[in-house]
Amino acid sequence: MQIEQIYTGCLAQGAYYITSNGEAAIIDPLRETQPYLDRIERDGVKLKYIFETHFHADFVSGHLDLSKETGAPIVYGPTAKPEFEAIVATDNQLFEIGNIIIKVLHTPGHTMESSTYLLIDENGKDYAIFSGDTLFIGDVGRPDLAQKAASMTQEQLAGLLYHSLRDKVMTLADDVIVYPAHGAGSACGKNMSKETVSTIGNQKATNYALRANMTEAEFIKEVTDGLLPPPAYFGMNVAMNKKGYASFENVLDLGMKGLSVNEFEAIAEETGALILDTRSNGDFAKGFIPQSINIGINGDFAPWVGALIADVKQPIILVTEFGREKETVTRLSRVGFDNLVGHLEGGFEAWKKTGKEIDTVNRINAEQFKTQVKIGESKIIDIRKESEYSAEHIEEAFSKPLANINDWIKDIDPKEHFFMHCAGGYRSMIAASILQARGFRNFTEIEGGFNAIAKTDIPRTDFVCQSKI
Repeated sequence: MQIEQIYTGCLAQGAYYITSNGEAAIIDPLRETQPYLDRIERDGVKLKYIFETHFHADFVSGHLDLSKETGAPIVYGPTAKPEFEAIVATDNQLFEIGNIIIKVLHTPGHTMESSTYLLIDENGKDYAIFSGDTLFIGDVGRPDLAQKAASMTQEQLAGLLYHSLRDKVMTLADDVIVYPAHGAGSACGKNMSKETVSTIGNQKATNYALRANMTEAEFIKEVTDGLLPPPAYFGMNVAMNKKGYASFENVLDLGMKGLSVNEFEAIAEETGALILDTRSNGDFAKGFIPQSINIGINGDFAPWVGALIADVKQPIILVTEFGREKETVTRLSRVGFDNLVGHLEGGFEAWKKTGKEIDTVNRINAEQFKTQVKIGESKIIDIRKESEYSAEHIEEAFSKPLANINDWIKDIDPKEHFFMHCAGGYRSMIAASILQARGFRNFTEIEGGFNAIAKTDIPRTDFVCQSKI
C-alpha cells in the first residue's frame, strides 16, 4: 500500500493518490488530469475509484475528466445529488482497492454530503482518514457555505459538524493518520495549521474544536465566531462541480491561443474582456497595458483571481511572462475561470515595441516613504488582512483589506492623496491596478510593503503575536 499527498500550495489543497496490489484510488483531484494519468501509467495500476469528499467550493475538481479518461466511477457520500453519473454511497459502505478498504463515514456539517473516508489497511487496521473539509489540522470546516443549499442556518450546520466529529471521527484510535483537503491559506477554514498531516490523537490534544468536554453550544459559538465572508466565486465552483464543466483540454486550447498586438487590442476594446497581467508586481509597476489588472503568478494567484474577479464567466485575455502561458491557464481553470480568449503573443514587450500607450504605477520605496509621510497628517491605507493589521501597523494607518476593495473603493475621495501598502508589495499592486482601472490615481504605493517599512523608524504600534488575536 502506498499513499501520496499531492499538495498544491497556491490553493492550499491536498489531493491523494493511493495504490494497493495493482489498483488505485484518487481523492479530490485537481482540474488538470494528465499528471494523474501519467502516474497511473508509470505505476502500472488501474484507477478503480475517484472519491470526492464533498462538492468543493474553492476549486474545480478533475473528477469528471478523470472518470471519462479512465472509466473509473466517481464516489460521493450520502445525500449528494450530482447531475452526472456517480456512486452515491451509503454511510459505512465499503470500497475495495487491491488489499485495502475505503470505508465511507458520512460527516455532514461543512456541507450536507461531506464525508470522511477511512482507509483500512491489509491487516484490517484503521490506518488513516481523508477528512476533506470536515477536519483540518488545527481547525474544522466552516459551516456557513452550505446554508442556502441545506435550508439551514450556520448554527444548525455547526451542530451537525459537532456530532459528526464526536460520533464518527473522534471515536477512531489516536494513531489514525489525518489527511485533510486543505492547509493554511485556504478560505475553507479560519485558522488552519501549516502542517498538512497529523493524527487523531494529536488533534484531540491541540485542535480547539476537538477539546475534551466541549459542549455543543460552545462548539457552535467558537466555530461560527469570526467567519469572514466567503469569496464570491465559491458558489460558482460548487455549481461546476455539481453540474459539470468544459473539458480542461478545451480551456487550455482557448487560453493558449496567441494574439497579435492588434488582435489583442481589438478584443479588449470590442468584447469588454478583462486584461489580466500575471507578471511580478515590480515589472508591472514599471509599465503595463492601460486598464490591466495585475495578479502575479508568483503568489496566491488563483484564490485572488477568484476573490476579486468573482464572475467565473468573465472573458479574460492574458499578459504573462514568456513561457508561463500554460501554467497561467491551468491555474485559472482550477478555480473555474474557463472563459479565456487567448494571450498576448510576446507578452508586454511585444506591446511596448509597437509604441502603443502604456501606464505605470506611482511606486516609492520605504526610505522615500519615510521622507514623504507625515504621521497624523498623511492618509495611509493598510490593505493587509485585519489580523496582520491588528498584530502591528503604522500609527494612524487605516485598515482596508484587499479582499474588501469592492466595498471600500466607493468611499475614496479622488481629490485626497493616500499612501498604500500590504506586507510585501504583491497585494498592494493588485489594489493599485484595480484603482487605476477605475480611474483613481491619487495614491502612492509602497514597494516592499510593511516588511520594508518595519526596517525604518516610522512609528508603529507594538507587535502582538497574530495567534493571540
